[in-house]
Amino acid sequence: MIYPIVVYGHPVLRKVAKEIDKDYNWLNQIINDLFETMYYSEGLGLAAPQIGKSIRMFVIDGKPVADEEPELADFKKVFINAHITEKSGDFLPMNEGCLSIPNLREEVNRESHIRIKYYDENWEYHDDVYDGYKARIIQHEYDHLDGILFTDKVSPLRRRLLKSKLTAISKGKFEVDYKTILPGQKIR
Repeated sequence: MIYPIVVYGHPVLRKVAKEIDKDYNWLNQIINDLFETMYYSEGLGLAAPQIGKSIRMFVIDGKPVADEEPELADFKKVFINAHITEKSGDFLPMNEGCLSIPNLREEVNRESHIRIKYYDENWEYHDDVYDGYKARIIQHEYDHLDGILFTDKVSPLRRRLLKSKLTAISKGKFEVDYKTILPGQKIR
């Protein structure tokens, strides 16, 4: 099922998501729905809070950008109860966007190296290290689990300059090809 994407200003995007257990209701269905919604919305990753579910889960598929980033061709993963335990390396700037903050892109500095512990869709435990673009995508989606948005990572001056654009987004003043849920609207 394709879910609408929760948009900037909705309180679910600011909650710290809860861990789940392997008996979580409809786990496999939610994983499939996250991928389906992500593909429909043309994203590289999607976190459960972005579809209104405040649980520690996100999915990633780097295949859409494999032409520019060949190492992402087979980078399709599910992260459940993820916790980044280490960040290191150089802070690298890169332009980021987010399905929950439509039509807005900003340069964000992120560490180039991470270590993350998580369960996959088969409930197998992983303790993995990622670098470069993979680390960046994971950090972006992971932030959603802690109620952090990429706009929180820009400079205070830049954040002030973005305020009117973010307010407009929260009021539905944007155009996208996917369904959305605005602040104040109920999540189904």
